[in-house]
Amino acid sequence: MYDLISVGTISIDLYFKGKNFTFKDNRFTLAVGGKYVADHFDFKIGGGGANVAIGVANHGFQSAVIGKIGNNPFKKVILDYLKTRHVATNLIDEEDNYSNLSTILLTKKGERTIIHYATPHQHLFSSNNPLFGLTKTKIIYLGNLPDVSLTQRIKFLKFIGKHRITRILNLGVSDCRRPKHQLKEILEQTDILIVNGYEFSDIVKASHKDIHFHEDVISWYIPNLFEKIVVVTEGEKGSFAYFKGKVFYQPALKPAQIIDTTGAGDAYTAGFISGFLKSQNIEIAMKKGATYASHILAKIGAN
Repeated sequence: MYDLISVGTISIDLYFKGKNFTFKDNRFTLAVGGKYVADHFDFKIGGGGANVAIGVANHGFQSAVIGKIGNNPFKKVILDYLKTRHVATNLIDEEDNYSNLSTILLTKKGERTIIHYATPHQHLFSSNNPLFGLTKTKIIYLGNLPDVSLTQRIKFLKFIGKHRITRILNLGVSDCRRPKHQLKEILEQTDILIVNGYEFSDIVKASHKDIHFHEDVISWYIPNLFEKIVVVTEGEKGSFAYFKGKVFYQPALKPAQIIDTTGAGDAYTAGFISGFLKSQNIEIAMKKGATYASHILAKIGAN
């Protein structure tokens, strides 16, 4: 029995940090034909599915990840890493000619630019993956998978809902910008929605600056989610949660020094899930989310 099964991406993350990486006006400026020497390099495993599963495991819970990895030299590295972090790997899909990699350039302040490549994949699970034990969990987290059709994701969430498993959903920018009628069913097939403020503004089709998150924005913008838990993260401004007309607020917790902002959202989600698993209390879960996000900000790597 798992506490969490996290469904999402698994990636190889290559971090480079160097004094001669010119950074000006919030941009790296690298010359065509130039060669740059990094002062610091890190090799990490990342991806939203892996990050959340590892984060929950770090809090002492039993977690597994469902994601796609390639039959390539990175396969053993990924599986070994996940096992050392106490994340079950038996539900992972393997596919020939599949890659998911990110090169991440870091500034001194922890800001980053990501160059990402992932082989497109259209299906949640391959036909040769039996997914034994899929329903033996307390929570399913479905991360951002924009290449997978809404129809498949809705079908999956409906199936999970029939087994009385708590369903937590994250949607990325491309999904949030869909018309409201396309999002209606997938939002109804979740128990907890976690998005950032800009994603929320895309969902409700309102300007971010016009949304007063301290107020009951759910009743105002998407009343059909009144009985769902909706969590909105706003970076250094903190996070907000809404449930049945109540509004909860958690200030952001800043580390002494921000080293890397990669994966802060996934870390908040992992902390929130861990707090919710232990307490079933929204405020406790939000504080745990903020605490774990602060921890991740103070180190290189998203988990």
